[in-house]
Amino acid sequence: MVCARCIKVVKLVLDSLNIEYISVEPGHIKTKHALTAMEYAALKDSLEAEGFALAEDNKAALTEQVKNLIIDLVYNKDLTDFNINLSTYLSNELHKDYTTISQLFSSLEPITVEQYFILQKLERVKEMLVYDQLPLSEIAWKMGYSSVAHLSAQFKKITGFTPSQFRNLKEHKKAFIDKIK
Repeated sequence: MVCARCIKVVKLVLDSLNIEYISVEPGHIKTKHALTAMEYAALKDSLEAEGFALAEDNKAALTEQVKNLIIDLVYNKDLTDFNINLSTYLSNELHKDYTTISQLFSSLEPITVEQYFILQKLERVKEMLVYDQLPLSEIAWKMGYSSVAHLSAQFKKITGFTPSQFRNLKEHKKAFIDKIK
C-alpha cells in the first residue's frame, strides 16, 4: 500500500471479510485479533485480487516500508529542504543501520535503494513535465537536484529522452509508482 486510495481499498477488503482492525497504514495492518488460517487465506486471496500482496516475513515488510518511505518522500515532502542523505533518512525513520536496510532491500528487489529512489524521482519529474508546466529549472529545484544539467543527464540516461523531448511527446506513459523496479 502506498497511497490513501490503497488504504481505502484494503479497509474495504477487511470490512467485506468481517475482519476487525485497529489500524491500516502503508505497509501495515493491525487487526483486533489474530487471524485464523481461513481468515488469513481469504484476506490474502482478496488482497491479491486487488493487486496487493501480503508481506509475510520481516524482510518483505521492511522492504515495503522502505518503498513507502521513499514514495512519501518523493510525492509528499519538499525535497528542496531535504538536507540529509537518503541513507540517514531511512536509518532514522526505520531505526536500523543503513547497511542492513540496503542489503535486505537488494536481496528482495532487482535494484538498490538508491536506484529505486532515483526511479521514483524521475517518475515524479515526468508528472511535473506533463501536468505542471513548470520550467525545468524549477522542477530540478523542487526535486532536490543540484542543477538542471544533473537532472537532464539522469533523465536521459534512464528514459532515453531529454526532459524537453519527453514533454513534447504526444503519448506519455506513466508507470505505477508501486510497480517501479
